[in-house]
Amino acid sequence: MPSVSMGGLQLPTMSSLLSLYASLSAVIMIVRTILNDMIPESIRDFISRKASDFFSSYFSRDFTFLIEDHWEAVENETFRAVQAYLPTKVGPDTSCLLLGHNDNNNLLAVAQPGVSVYTRIVDHFQGMKLEWTLNEKEEKYNSTYYIPKNQWFQLRCKRSDKERVMDSYIPHICRTAEKIFYDREILSIYTYNQEESNWESTVFKHPATFETLAMEPEQKQGIIDDLDLFVRRKEYFRTVGRAWKRGYLLWGPPGTGKSTLVAAIANHLRFHVYDLQLQGVRSDFELRRVLTSTTNRSILLIEDVDCSSNSTEPRSSDEITNDDENGPDVKKRSASDKGVTLSGLLNFIDGLWSSCGDERIIIFTTNHKEKLDPALLRPGRMDVHVYMGHCTAAGFKLLAGKYLGIEDHELFKRIEDLMRKFPATPAEVAQQLMISGKPEVALDGLVEFLKGKEVDRIEKIGGEEESKSKNLWCLMRKWKNKKKKKKTPLVAEE
Repeated sequence: MPSVSMGGLQLPTMSSLLSLYASLSAVIMIVRTILNDMIPESIRDFISRKASDFFSSYFSRDFTFLIEDHWEAVENETFRAVQAYLPTKVGPDTSCLLLGHNDNNNLLAVAQPGVSVYTRIVDHFQGMKLEWTLNEKEEKYNSTYYIPKNQWFQLRCKRSDKERVMDSYIPHICRTAEKIFYDREILSIYTYNQEESNWESTVFKHPATFETLAMEPEQKQGIIDDLDLFVRRKEYFRTVGRAWKRGYLLWGPPGTGKSTLVAAIANHLRFHVYDLQLQGVRSDFELRRVLTSTTNRSILLIEDVDCSSNSTEPRSSDEITNDDENGPDVKKRSASDKGVTLSGLLNFIDGLWSSCGDERIIIFTTNHKEKLDPALLRPGRMDVHVYMGHCTAAGFKLLAGKYLGIEDHELFKRIEDLMRKFPATPAEVAQQLMISGKPEVALDGLVEFLKGKEVDRIEKIGGEEESKSKNLWCLMRKWKNKKKKKKTPLVAEE
């Protein structure tokens, strides 16, 4: 190797140093290529993590907490708390900020801050400096397996602060997040995406409240009192050993306001709504996974439960067993059955899986209560049964005040008399009152609509009588033809 003499010391030249660097680089790249080809990626990642942990343990003064988005079979509530807490700590040290909103009805809605992936957020608490980063691993598809996307928060602090973080800082985050959840201004409605196996949300801005519901005042107040009592009784449910949940059954003819009542309950409690179509769930196993991924302080809505045949079909005698103190339950069906079974549904709303979550309202709606299996109807599963019937006089007056801005009119008495003879749903009454902003025109239209119900009833009765007459005539004709055939000789005379 060429060298330069300096005071008796031989130093290599610049060209020789560059040549040596090039040779070492080539060797390192060859070794790296060989290792990449020979050692699987999972093993390389494992070695890299272990090496990183080793050097961090012995040479670093920092400590790292990892908070993943899932904890075993359910969503990690600590992850949700951090996700709500960190946007309140965005400061001058934050280099990137995620903004957006999901209010598709209002383009000018105020954008909400969020935590962007790989963005560093610094928080200070009781003299500690805490650095947060949100990390993400993309989903992977393979011919034999599928790895879903997952996220995790990385919290870095001084090693000497580890105990204080566990004892003081994390509880502080959870308390702050709980207040954020309780004081939420924006509600969301979720629908389950079967293809992606997750819940998708949009802003829930239904204007219904208990003040605008066309219901009897006593029935309405009874529901409000029951809801208020439920949210205050966390310790009571824990003391008596029951899951903190409440089941409602809303039943009655179509158009009587069942969905509107659900919206009023959500607005009253400030609960998110998870709208689940049982027909879109492939199995009992998927149902458990779907329902355990819902959050606390939420409403699980299952509409038209009678239309899901597997989950409500009548049971045979050999499917019923007296295996609990509350009455008959259902044996588990064959695993080959498709869709959600009644057993799978009952196990979540009143079995061991019902304890996976707190402060939840489960609401079923149906047009035909008589089609439901009695096992669904007992207390503990559907605690409160609310009949949503036709519009009453009190309901009509409330609708008239809301749509027409009047409290009384000379046509009110006539309309109430007609409604007693020819029942109409609140949806039908509201539709007629929306025809005109002039009370006289709208009320006249409602009178004519109710009279039309009488005409429709008469025509229906007439049609049924005519149909019966035609059927009777057909039966008589068949009987006469049959009688003639009996008189016909078996062998013709010559």
